[in-house]
Amino acid sequence: MFDGCVLGVDPGMATIGLAAVRKQDGKPGILWSDTVRTPASQAEPLRLRAIYQAVRSAISDQGAAAVAVERVMWGKNVGSAMSVARATGVILLAAADAGLEANEYAPLEVKMAVTGMGNAGKDQVRRALERLHGLADVPTQPDAADAVAVAVCHLQQSGLNRAHAAAKQVASR
Repeated sequence: MFDGCVLGVDPGMATIGLAAVRKQDGKPGILWSDTVRTPASQAEPLRLRAIYQAVRSAISDQGAAAVAVERVMWGKNVGSAMSVARATGVILLAAADAGLEANEYAPLEVKMAVTGMGNAGKDQVRRALERLHGLADVPTQPDAADAVAVAVCHLQQSGLNRAHAAAKQVASR
């Protein structure tokens, strides 16, 4: 399993959830979380810069070794999805500029990793973080709680990915 600090990000243009989570005593522990808001009255390039700066600061301040981002889902509101996609782009750029690996996870993957159910609601995800994963101090703000869930998903998936890569290497011998 991934042992470093992972910065989980729930992207958005108006509100971005951020959470630093690390494996502690065999289970995830929340180190820090925050919600960043950008004013709708501000021009989009300035909002994107604010998102970039917030992510770079979080990476630096929290000592993140990886970044995990919830993947944009394209629904009926294409305009909103485009804004979230732009925000995701600057988040990925901030990770790359810091020399970090960045992984994206679909909302279904995050819900499955945290609750075992792909159709779990936000309340179920929050309760599962507390009860199943033993996390104390899960943020009450939904975007920050979602960022914790993305980070926990990464902690689980990175271990599975590492085991899969090792198995492939053994099989190719």
